[in-house]
Amino acid sequence: MTNYAFIAAMVTSNDNKTALAELFQQALLKAFPAIADEASPFLIAVEKPKNPEHGHFAVNSALQLARKLAKKPREIAEALVAALPPSDLLAGTPEIAGPGFINVRLSRDAETRIVKIVSQLGADFGMSAVGNHEKVMIEFVSANPTGPLHVGHGRGAAIGDTLARLLSAQGYQVSREFYYNDAGAQINNLAASVAARLKEKAGLDAPFPEDGYRGHYIVEIAERYSLEHPNDTRGENLDEVRKFAVAALRHEQDLDLKAFDVRFDNYFLESSIYTDGLVEKTVNQLMANGHTFEEGGALWLRTTPFGDDKDRVMRKSDGTFTYFLPDVAYHVTKWQRGFTRAITELGADHHGSLMRVKAGLQAMEMGVPLGYPDYVLHQMITVMRGGEEVKISKRAGSYVTLRDLIDEVGRDATRYFFIMRKSDSQLTFDIDLAKSHSEDNPVYYVQYAHARICRVLEQWGGDVATLTRADISPLTSVYESELMRTLADFPETLSLAARELAPHLVANYLGDLAAKLHTYYNAERFLLDDEALKHARLALIVAVRQVIRNGLAVLGVSAPEKM
Repeated sequence: MTNYAFIAAMVTSNDNKTALAELFQQALLKAFPAIADEASPFLIAVEKPKNPEHGHFAVNSALQLARKLAKKPREIAEALVAALPPSDLLAGTPEIAGPGFINVRLSRDAETRIVKIVSQLGADFGMSAVGNHEKVMIEFVSANPTGPLHVGHGRGAAIGDTLARLLSAQGYQVSREFYYNDAGAQINNLAASVAARLKEKAGLDAPFPEDGYRGHYIVEIAERYSLEHPNDTRGENLDEVRKFAVAALRHEQDLDLKAFDVRFDNYFLESSIYTDGLVEKTVNQLMANGHTFEEGGALWLRTTPFGDDKDRVMRKSDGTFTYFLPDVAYHVTKWQRGFTRAITELGADHHGSLMRVKAGLQAMEMGVPLGYPDYVLHQMITVMRGGEEVKISKRAGSYVTLRDLIDEVGRDATRYFFIMRKSDSQLTFDIDLAKSHSEDNPVYYVQYAHARICRVLEQWGGDVATLTRADISPLTSVYESELMRTLADFPETLSLAARELAPHLVANYLGDLAAKLHTYYNAERFLLDDEALKHARLALIVAVRQVIRNGLAVLGVSAPEKM
């Protein structure tokens, strides 16, 4: 007989939700023992009801099992409720609503248990081992080393880094990679731009490249080059100029990312794909697999059999490769390096090339799974100050740099603002709001909730460790129930954010938790004469503080104790 454990993916690490699913599974096997002979597993779906007044959880398995059991959903629901084993998890008999929804209310002990769980797990609360150490590559930023990082790169950095933190918290073995586009026309334009400024500095009449980079940073690089290369102050050694400019901008980008608290485990050079012959190897493999054809003097890849809307030129008639082919070769290396899952974070302007890269990987016939890699795209950012759009940087000239924002509003506000909206939605970054100390500033609002709790604990002056032994039963107000429910949602929030690659869900959760804490703070007193109630309330807000810390850590944002 098959052992029908409920499907773990449907249940989070939330203790009460898991226990409830197990309870209903026992009821299902008791009420309908014949289902154990089925060849495929059933599932117990435990959800939060849209209306909190309907209870803590809703079980809709009766509707899902109606066809399998050939019974009416309400009849199934009644049988499930009747078969439930005794449990201190439940507050009375679950209610059956509508066609067969089962609304469940937790007992007081079950509801308050979350405070103890948070206390016991501390920084590990919300973490999971579901990833089972699967190797995951997250590639993000991957900016051309042709100028300072702009705010778009910054949004990609915040999203990619938070995804890495999220997946690590779910038990995956995560590697962060930066793909340096250190080859091609843009790098040649960079070298030509610096060389032109060198000639200009030497008093020569030299035309500036039409597609050159005109930011003041080019002048700075030219000045540094002339100091370190006194024998080439006119920039005549273009190869040396190119190497120097790329190294200088790579170093500057590294400093910006360090200031943003973003690190990488590996830097992959685009040039290595050519020097190591990976492009030619990829072409040869695709030809050997029979997925190419020649037309008009060009070599094409048949990508339509793999879901693309049309076939693609792989090698142009002049012998040069189109830009998607090196991307295929690069992603082949990810698979060969043992990354069974790959996630690439890019600007939305790259959308057009995604399908052809996936198609190319399938055409390689290497066993790469369908859909590899996952893509997370971010939309544009509009930076506002004083109600007007900020379009340029004094240094970069044509755009707002990441450093501009970090220097003006700080790392925490910059990271939080980049994360707080869904990545594929456009983002307006209001500098004035990010700098304000008001409840309208989302990052300040969350951090202030943490600082408020620290202040209460400081005023109390007791040993926080003793609160782990506090009796939580005196917590009976609606504010306390709301807080405890929200605390219990944290593991599921992290799990969902990781599954959907949606870090904004964590920011949304923290905003909701902070709002409930501020409401509680304004409605109730904590330093009471009633010792039992005082310790219970202090234990609750300590748990809230811990969850705020855990959530902010996932976002790479600090949790200040004073503000």
